[in-house]
Amino acid sequence: MRVLLDTQVVYIAAGLGGTELPKNVREVMQDPGTESCLSSASVMEIAIKNVLSEAHTRQAVLDLRVTIIPFEPRHAYRLFSLPPHHRDPFDRMLIATALAEDVPLASGDRVFRRYKGLQVLWR
Repeated sequence: MRVLLDTQVVYIAAGLGGTELPKNVREVMQDPGTESCLSSASVMEIAIKNVLSEAHTRQAVLDLRVTIIPFEPRHAYRLFSLPPHHRDPFDRMLIATALAEDVPLASGDRVFRRYKGLQVLWR
């Protein structure tokens, strides 16, 4: 199974802040049969928002040993079909990636559940 991790999940899993992950998300991430994935859009978001603690943040994310999914043209084109539930471009890129890749998205953002066809893992 592959699962795409929201940036919030990455922060929590890497020990960079936030609350504890729900049990079901932890179990999925710890399952040896799960490939935890991170969008290259999330890497950009993390880098942009963490300029001051760049080296520490970079190492913490690398230590997670996730697979990076490059943000591709087919993901970008998927953005056109998304309803305007989010204004944050990084959230929209994650949703488009999850839908295009047909993978669940681990996220505590309740608004994600409003997107038709998107499987959200959280609680």
